[in-house]
Amino acid sequence: NGNIIKNGDVKQIKLNSSYLSQSINSQHDVFDNFDKKSFEVNKENKASYEEVPLHTACLTYLGFYLLMILGYINQLFFSPKVATETHRDGYVPLYDSFEKFYLRYVYRRVKDCWNRPICSVPGAELVLKDRVTNDYGWSFEFTGTQTKCLNLGSYNYLGFAQNYGPCADDVEKVIRNYGLASCSSRRELGTNELHIELEKLTAEFLGVEDAIVFGMGFATNALNLPTLLSPGCLVISDEKNHASIILGLRLSGAIVKVFKHNNTDDLERVLEKAVCFGQPKTGKPWKKIFIIVEGVFSMEGSIVKLPEIIRLKKKYKAYIYLDEAHSIGACGPHGRGVVDFFNIDPKEIDILMGTFTKSFGSAGGYIAGTKNLINFLRVNSHGHCYASSMSPPVTQQILTSMKIIMGRDGTNDGAKRIDSLARNTRYFRRRLAQIGVITYGHEDSPVVPMLVYLFSKIGAVVRTLTTRNIAVVGVGFPATPIMEGRIRFCLSASHTKEQLDYALNVIDEISETLGLKYSRKPRDLNPIEY
Repeated sequence: NGNIIKNGDVKQIKLNSSYLSQSINSQHDVFDNFDKKSFEVNKENKASYEEVPLHTACLTYLGFYLLMILGYINQLFFSPKVATETHRDGYVPLYDSFEKFYLRYVYRRVKDCWNRPICSVPGAELVLKDRVTNDYGWSFEFTGTQTKCLNLGSYNYLGFAQNYGPCADDVEKVIRNYGLASCSSRRELGTNELHIELEKLTAEFLGVEDAIVFGMGFATNALNLPTLLSPGCLVISDEKNHASIILGLRLSGAIVKVFKHNNTDDLERVLEKAVCFGQPKTGKPWKKIFIIVEGVFSMEGSIVKLPEIIRLKKKYKAYIYLDEAHSIGACGPHGRGVVDFFNIDPKEIDILMGTFTKSFGSAGGYIAGTKNLINFLRVNSHGHCYASSMSPPVTQQILTSMKIIMGRDGTNDGAKRIDSLARNTRYFRRRLAQIGVITYGHEDSPVVPMLVYLFSKIGAVVRTLTTRNIAVVGVGFPATPIMEGRIRFCLSASHTKEQLDYALNVIDEISETLGLKYSRKPRDLNPIEY
């Protein structure tokens, strides 16, 4: 069923498909087929959100509650045979009782589908380190073998997760000159010329006055939102916003109102009420009102309705905080995110946030906007004042990849990558629609959630695809509602058509076997153009 690696030696085994395994060094041959045609975006395409069939909904709830009931019976009549902490007898429980129960009797059954270690770069292909469990998922042991898989789970949107080429060469030089870490915060001795260059280049790339960078993408939201917000402020947040945003809002002390996902009518209803009635009890005007949304929502695959939100921002004099973690590099004809996708002046957005973890093949995050905003953050942000600064090789990886995207390297490699990702995304989504599975999100979003609903099917799909040498990510409760268990595919510019066809053929096959073809939409069976 694929490539098994034992003791460092690679043994090729024939695949049950036309898919031909490629070496990592040839991943980007796909870019040679770039046809230089203008990049086209489908701004009017509405996101796909098909309702779950009633019988599937009933079975999903029934299966989940049956699992819970059996777990409670097990807990009531049988003592756990493993994972007991005898040295803590008589202590107050360290964990919430439901979380403890859920981890033991629900999550443990599919634990092998998460936290899977890899031992290669996460390119179009990756290598999984094989492991087994002998105690029902409480612990794992490595078998000494490795399996090469087609990678449909990593956020390698533009294919910069490489250990060769200009990025790797530049990073190697920087390690020799600067080492691996600055060992200080930006406010002390942690700033070097690479950080300054990156902030200037990021601001230029985004088309704004200034930018500030941080060593961790999650912390960019979690530590800077409390700097910008305080009690007396109102935040109107999309219900599907990322956990880093939610944590930052909790730390800020601001009042938070949630609006329905990507629903601008509901957003306006909340805005209108906030402006009319002011703060609770006192009725005083809010200090400031923030609208917080993501460019591409990481679990839904939807693209924010940015033009409509800008219209509401101007009407009600609110600020927009736009998280472009999954859209920067991956959306727009120039890779500048949803602002570029909709051809909007970036100065219309008050605060631009994004990460370098996905499209740039690196780590960290940024906030960009006016000079006044960035100077304020340089003085007041905990992420700038106290956190260790971005590692020099990480910084250089971003610099080189961003210059390639901008065409500063003297080639059109960046344009090829953007075009390839767009073609791969549309082709993959349209083929999935032909298969008859239900997917969420916008046609141009490289995040492609495929709904499997039942919790048990998440594990079945992940395991089955792994045996066919395809690595994917399963997502279930509590990361999603009970009803919306899914497989999340992430597409890359480095995927070839042959690789995608192999994956789609396998998905078609297992969807038939596992009963995943829930869609009731009419299928267009005509060949999909790549």
